[in-house]
Amino acid sequence: MIENHRIEEGYEVFAGEGQKPFGAVRSVTSKPQPALVVYVEGAGDFVIGAAAIKAVHDGKVIVDVAKLEPRLRDAVKHAHDREDPNL
Repeated sequence: MIENHRIEEGYEVFAGEGQKPFGAVRSVTSKPQPALVVYVEGAGDFVIGAAAIKAVHDGKVIVDVAKLEPRLRDAVKHAHDREDPNL
């Protein structure tokens, strides 16, 4: 549970409502502070602290990109680069 929201493994993670997911929750931790471990395609695992979470609903986690570390912000920008645009 992070900040009164139940977040589970497998929830998709989004940079905003109506956008494509950029990752998926791999695990939820409460020590040393509440955080998510999120897998981003092509970039690996990242830790997202509770302060960066804007909303949780319907199996989705919406984050405030401005509160993410620079390396993760870059990974979010490029999360879909390897997708085939014709599909």
